[in-house]
Amino acid sequence: MKSAIFDLDGVIVDTAKFHFLAWKKISKKYDYDLDEIQNEKLKGISRSDSLNHILRWSNKKISKKEFIATLNEKNIIYLNFIKKLTHEDALPGVLKTLNLFKQKGIKIALGSASRNSKIVLNKLSLIKYFDVIIDGNDVVNSKPDPEVFIKGAEALGVFCEDCIVFEDSEAGVKAARDAKMNVIGICDSKNGLKNTLFNMQGFLTTKPNEIIKYFT
Repeated sequence: MKSAIFDLDGVIVDTAKFHFLAWKKISKKYDYDLDEIQNEKLKGISRSDSLNHILRWSNKKISKKEFIATLNEKNIIYLNFIKKLTHEDALPGVLKTLNLFKQKGIKIALGSASRNSKIVLNKLSLIKYFDVIIDGNDVVNSKPDPEVFIKGAEALGVFCEDCIVFEDSEAGVKAARDAKMNVIGICDSKNGLKNTLFNMQGFLTTKPNEIIKYFT
């Protein structure tokens, strides 16, 4: 029986829009107007790496003290956005899929770059479904480094080869593949992910049997 590792943003809940709005506000401090195309490069990576991207794009250099303060500022903006999250904000089909996995005895982990994953999962009333949570608080290297997924497999007590990852970002897919895990991509038809078992627009767009067959 395979085990499942879920990314958070864009897979379980659409908080990616809040990250974008927060980073857009931060980027304006450095005379840079972050757009949605550039924002795609920030998906799945750490807060520090995201800020480094913005500073490079804006051709700005800041002190270590300001860097840390800016990271905290971004997080405060983001946390203000997610205050109103409820169980109704889980993406369609996620709860049904998690329940199905539990019924089938499939172990479930979270593998996310977010440092706020437990806050989000609690607000969604989904934290009870996860046997293991590995996030930005537990790793040194962010995606596309495979550390978060390798640690997830170790915590589940399974081999990496026996895990299937649900991911919506190129960085996440690369991280999973480098960990020798297969991937089911969550993406729209316009932005297909490569090196996946298959891609789906969401958990409601694919029959449960099409997913479960990969875990048995």
